[in-house]
This record gives sequence, structure tokens and C-alpha cells, in this order.
Amino acid sequence: MRIRIIDAFTEEAFRGNQAGVCVLPDGDWPDEGWMQRVAAELNCAETAFTRSAGEQWGLRWFTPATEVAMCGHATLATAHALHEDGLADEVRFATLSGELRTAVGPDGLITMDFPVSPPTPADAPPSLVDSLGVRPLGVYDTGDLGDLLVELPSAAAVRELRPDLAGLADLGTRCVIVTAPAEPGSGQDFVSRVFCPGVGVPEDPVTGSAHTALAPFWSMRFGSTSLVGLQASPRSGQVRVELRGSRVILQGYAVTVLDGVLTERAVRS
Repeated sequence: MRIRIIDAFTEEAFRGNQAGVCVLPDGDWPDEGWMQRVAAELNCAETAFTRSAGEQWGLRWFTPATEVAMCGHATLATAHALHEDGLADEVRFATLSGELRTAVGPDGLITMDFPVSPPTPADAPPSLVDSLGVRPLGVYDTGDLGDLLVELPSAAAVRELRPDLAGLADLGTRCVIVTAPAEPGSGQDFVSRVFCPGVGVPEDPVTGSAHTALAPFWSMRFGSTSLVGLQASPRSGQVRVELRGSRVILQGYAVTVLDGVLTERAVRS
């Protein structure tokens, strides 16, 4: 069974966010325990499993520790893999978050159509300041996304953050998104970092799903529906966003860095 590691939201290998992608044969989903073991073996932030399901493709995502309901970068990587194989340039994915659509352009730019996750003001958990090591300007709930969005005073504060990951895991959220306006003249509108220790990902390098909340948050601040975000992790990656009512368009590139085969022993385990 073929399996790949694809770097998403980047045009350069070893940047952006790694995703495992396994295109499954037609038929039922494999055992969940097997998919979880494969994801743990690859140890990417997420591993995507996809299979043809008539006019749609089924798509599921697993971190090294658990299945998740939404993942942007692994969706982008899966669209890249299906395009690379000549199977589809435009895809409708059936997922736990509903139908997600992707399209690959002539230059390889991948466009994804996701539901918006509008952030709403929330009270800061008592341990948040101690876990972050900095006092936020604001804290926001992201609804069904399950993340906590935290506005910090500056892009430098985002870049220099060294949080207590165990403390963040105890908050009970999927991820903690920290964000601030980008530096003037940088070519980006906002910067972010995303920490998900509660689901087995200490820091996610580039998080497409987080931008479903970042897009409406910064769109309201800047008065613009089209923005560019930089996720300022050590690997870093750029996400273009466009707000369209209750949907958000996410755009980025992807690069395949490893293409191999699961052995028969691994497939039968």
C-alpha cells in the first residue's frame, strides 16, 4: 500500500507542515486501530487516509495520538497526492466536518473551501497566563473547531513565545492559537503559532484549520476579506485566506518529499 509524506503550505521541501497521505483501495475503511498505528509510526502532525466513495472521496485524519474532526494541511496534502496521481484535480471530500472541496490550479496552487469558525470573546482560563508566560490582549472561543484563540501584543511576542506545553494540554482545548498583526512591510497581514499538546502535537508547524478562525478574526480588524497569514513556527508556512460569508478559502502549495510502500506485514498488522 502506497504512502507518502507531503510538506503542505510550502513550495520548498522540509518547510511547511508534514502530512502522511495514504490513498486506500476501494471498499470499507480499514480498522481504526490500524490507521492510528500508522499515524503513530509516521509521527507527522496528521496522517490522512482517503478512499474513493462514488462522486466524493472519504477523508479521515489522525494525529500520532487520536483521530481529529478537521485538518487543513493534511487535506491540502491529500489534494496534492490525488492530483499527482492523475486521479482528480477537483475533489469533494466527505469528512467529520462535512463536505470540504479542493481544486488544484495549473501552477499547482491548491484552493480549499472550508467552513468558517467565527471566534467569540471568552474568559481566559485561570492558568492561561502562567502557561503562556505573557498576558494576552484578548481570548476567544472558536466554537466547533475546539481551539482557543489568543491575541498577543506583537508579532515579536508570538515568535518568542516559549509556553508551558503541559499547562496548555490541561486547558482541555484541541489547540491554542496565538496571533498578532504582522510586522509592517513583511508581506503578511498577521502571524500565528499553534500548540496542540492535548492531541499529541506540541507545536503544529502550519495549521490550515486554525485559519478558519484567524480569517474572520483579522478580516474584521483590517476590514478586508483577503489576507495573508504566516505561521511563524520553526518550519514556517504561508496561508492565503479569503472570507466568503460562512466559508473561507485557504490557498497554498505542497511538495512530496517521501514516496514509499507499506510492507505486507505492516498492512496486515
